[in-house]
Amino acid sequence: MTSSPLINRHGWTAYGLALAVIVLDQLSKHWILFVYNLPTRVSEQVVGPFYLTMVWNQGVSFGLLRADQDLGRWLLVAFSVLVAIALAIWARRGDRTLMALALGLVMGGAIGNAIDRARFGAVVDFIDVSRLYFPWVFNIADAAISVGVVLLLLDGFRRDAKT
Repeated sequence: MTSSPLINRHGWTAYGLALAVIVLDQLSKHWILFVYNLPTRVSEQVVGPFYLTMVWNQGVSFGLLRADQDLGRWLLVAFSVLVAIALAIWARRGDRTLMALALGLVMGGAIGNAIDRARFGAVVDFIDVSRLYFPWVFNIADAAISVGVVLLLLDGFRRDAKT
């Protein structure tokens, strides 16, 4: 009789993807802030409807539920970290690839934005496609969270359809 590993391959997939999201998110934000220096430019067209626009987001997601006070900032950091921990525990027991990908994206995005909030007091948002009627400026972590939630819902629907 063999015992199961503490973390299965789906868990490692989720953790690896989360790490990749954190690294890409933080590298892109470093470039935007300190190399490209977007805060001094405010907004620049890249191509077509794609702009780089500097927004310091003090809200939870897409600027909602603003946390202007220091207490709110640290509560949001703590909440993001707790969500990532809960998802990491869930990922350990994951048994489906789609679920692992979804959890990895959400974990990485949550930690990426928590790092910003801890460092700067706000999340660095800069991807602007508002000319495509998407009214929010966002970042890689936000995109990862959004795609991860959609994949998690798809995984749930797929699993429900099999039972």
